[in-house]
Amino acid sequence: MATKLSLTDTLPLPSSPYKIPRLGFGVYKSPPDTCVESCLAALRAGYRHIDTAQFYGNEAAVGAAVRQSGLPRAELFLTTKIMRPAADAEATYAKLLASVDKLGGEEGDGYVDLFLIHSASGGAGVRKTMWTALERLHAAGRARAIGVSNYGVAHLEELHSYATVWPPAVNQIELHPFCQQRQVAAHCAGLSIVLQAYSPLVRNRRADDATLVALAEKYATSTPQLLIRYALQKGWVPLPKSDTPARIAANADVYGFAIEAGDMDTLDALDEGSRGAIVHAVTD
Repeated sequence: MATKLSLTDTLPLPSSPYKIPRLGFGVYKSPPDTCVESCLAALRAGYRHIDTAQFYGNEAAVGAAVRQSGLPRAELFLTTKIMRPAADAEATYAKLLASVDKLGGEEGDGYVDLFLIHSASGGAGVRKTMWTALERLHAAGRARAIGVSNYGVAHLEELHSYATVWPPAVNQIELHPFCQQRQVAAHCAGLSIVLQAYSPLVRNRRADDATLVALAEKYATSTPQLLIRYALQKGWVPLPKSDTPARIAANADVYGFAIEAGDMDTLDALDEGSRGAIVHAVTD
């Protein structure tokens, strides 16, 4: 099965007729001018899925890159996120629409493919306000799918108690060999919720790990490529980030090898639970 993976692979999204590309491109901490060039480099390398957020401050840059690329909008998959609601329900909905306009242009008919709640922090009321606004955006056709990020099992169960759109299409969490978040991952799998993996490269902090280095040498690849391939074979949607064109292209060049089952087990054994997180391990 693993050997059949390709850059054009997609996964079905629950609660949606649409599919998500299995490899995404992240733009966290990419300044607007740099972000435009990085997104264009990613699109030239074959990525068709870009992940941004209100918090990143570069939604307009992603939108500009999409328009400059000349690629049909229907061939691309754009994700963004809301971190906090505004003062009330209407203002929160307006905040969502502002993101859609930045990414899709201000003609009033743009859309995003996926809009997520960025964080489970802030309390139950905050989470409900944002989800209700996302459901309204979804009903209006301005978000083709909606989902969550950094949600644990309890957060998902809370969402289920009031959600009209259920299950969320995606739960985007930190995932890599050192932080596999197995409890929430299993819960999401049981609901067919797609797992997006942020920080799949561990921000290069484990590049010298002996196990990674040995396996990368075995497969004649780099440690980042090994980590991306691992994420793909786990069934996750990795979101590697770089502003270096050569690395952007290399991170998409992961389809000429497949990690053997025994080596997947070896990588699985690196799991350190919440201690392995470099950003955030969800609270279950």
